Amino acid sequence: MTRARPAVFPRHASSRPVLRRAGPFDVVTWLSIYLVLLFAVPSKLVIGPLGSAGAPSMVVGLASLLLWVLIGVGASRPTLSGPRLVRVTLGLFLFSVGVSYVVAMSRPVVAGEISPADVALLSLLAWSGTLLLAHDGITSAARRDQLVWRLALAGGALAVLGLAQFAVGELFVDRISLPGLTLTSPYELGERNGYVRPQGTATHPIEYGVLITMLLPLALHVGFQHTERRVLVRWAPAAATLAMVPATGSRSAYVAAAVALVIMLIGWHGSRRRIMLGVTAAGAVAGMVVAPGMLSSILGLFAGASEDPSVASRTGSFAMAGDFIARDPLFGRGLGTFLPTYRIFDNQYLLLLVTTGVVGTVLFCALCAAAVRVLVRARARTAGTDARSHDLALALIASVVVGFVSLFFFDAFAFPMTMGALFLLIGLAGSLRDRA
Repeated sequence: MTRARPAVFPRHASSRPVLRRAGPFDVVTWLSIYLVLLFAVPSKLVIGPLGSAGAPSMVVGLASLLLWVLIGVGASRPTLSGPRLVRVTLGLFLFSVGVSYVVAMSRPVVAGEISPADVALLSLLAWSGTLLLAHDGITSAARRDQLVWRLALAGGALAVLGLAQFAVGELFVDRISLPGLTLTSPYELGERNGYVRPQGTATHPIEYGVLITMLLPLALHVGFQHTERRVLVRWAPAAATLAMVPATGSRSAYVAAAVALVIMLIGWHGSRRRIMLGVTAAGAVAGMVVAPGMLSSILGLFAGASEDPSVASRTGSFAMAGDFIARDPLFGRGLGTFLPTYRIFDNQYLLLLVTTGVVGTVLFCALCAAAVRVLVRARARTAGTDARSHDLALALIASVVVGFVSLFFFDAFAFPMTMGALFLLIGLAGSLRDRA
């Protein structure tokens, strides 16, 4: 009688992924559902009884955090051991936010500030849940590439919707009605310099423009590297996104796109640089032919910035912010407690200094530095051995940096699509640490 051979386990169990794919449903599938809810469901639709905490993507984000905890607790062997730079930095940032929340709630607080503070904390936990799940739960490079492809597709789909809004002058999303979801505020289609400002499914055109440019590097990566797909298929998201950027009518998007392209051009080889510069030049010429006034409109946004009321409002916020920072310099007055009715800073870093103090702001910036450090290491490790992962690391560096640079231009923590996407990108960056 033959004996059954004993199961062989890997020598280093701690290096195993948090969740092994046992079937068609895994972490990437779960995060893909999150992507659909984040990008396809308009941000103004929420689960009525939950109010501002009821965005479907936020509910799934909180479930992601619970799932990450359960996977870690239920693992038969320690799968989360060992230092993880991104995860440790996130933990320190969350701890500092928790301290600021406790400090805020332990002193006299305006009643109207309590609920926004709770929602801000829940939102941060939801974003962190998707970050951690992507960081520890992506099982292989193939599955990671699948999520990257879906992110690029999501960006391309948003760009197509924005192009339709720009061309037709219709929102389209105002016709969407989903059972169980309530509209928080009326839809509006804005204009600037005579041109429609698209907003896709986002809350505001600024958020939409930033989101498009954050996903642009991944769309370019897919176009260049996902050669197993047909040329037209893999380049469609990048083409739509590149076409959408000049039509955003947003200074934030133009600055973000410039930052993304500079980072990509530095990392690319000479031939690819020339191709991209040629495509950019050809696109600019085509844009001037299709919309002759577009170039002057874009230049006017920067040339006349000193006279723009939105710029004046941003610069005029520094003095007020300084007064609040001086009162609670270390941990701030509490995340979410500085209401828009007090002042809209249009600068998330200024708002973080007021609400989470110097400690929280520095740790949040450290999260960007941690992600970039991990990606730089991954890029160095895969040089000459894995072209796709090598290029993906560069694309993620550009996307993450664009996301953090864009926070200078609006109060991003109030915009779930931007922050949900940014935290997911940071989680993807962390997943490259040892399985590129």
